[in-house]
Amino acid sequence: MSLSEQFSNLLKKTSLTVTTEQSEKLLALVEMLNKWNKAYNLTSVRQPSDMLVRHIMDSIVLIEHLPQEGKLIDVGTGPGLPGLPLAICMPDVQFTLLDSLGKRIRFIRQVCYELEITNVTAIQSRVEEHQPDILYDGVLSRAFASLEDMLTWCHHLVPEDGNFYAMKGIHPDSEIDNLPTGFTLCKTITLNVPNLAEERHLLHIRKSS
Repeated sequence: MSLSEQFSNLLKKTSLTVTTEQSEKLLALVEMLNKWNKAYNLTSVRQPSDMLVRHIMDSIVLIEHLPQEGKLIDVGTGPGLPGLPLAICMPDVQFTLLDSLGKRIRFIRQVCYELEITNVTAIQSRVEEHQPDILYDGVLSRAFASLEDMLTWCHHLVPEDGNFYAMKGIHPDSEIDNLPTGFTLCKTITLNVPNLAEERHLLHIRKSS
């Protein structure tokens, strides 16, 4: 079965609406990731069919739980996950993809150039050192750090009522119990990623004065 057919079958197991052009770009992203991975070791996932599940579907299941406009920063984005798949599917959101490793940022910039993705800015920096000119509406992270570390390192990136969206595997009860002062858990969402046996959760946290 072709990668395109596999992706189509995965999408049928969700309520997501993805256009033909978006699907083509997401599949091209998998091809580029697979090609670059052989030389630059960007991800431990080796097979394109597994990348479809673990990187593309795992990212785009967030679409219906995120704001549909504004500015989001994906911290510790790695090779652009979940930021690149989300940017392809959410053209009205401006994404900043931040990582400290140059090879990952070079990959992201090449993807944006080849696939004509215009709503992404890639920045090489440690998150603590990134000082944006304009604050973001929300901070997004996927397998980045503990909630306490994420909020401590990223609190300066959003205004007083700013939002944090943390992707987690199993439900992080102890991390939630140790949320720093000044942050409130708004919602925990159980994510359903087709053909993925492991648990996935999205935690929506708000900064409170």
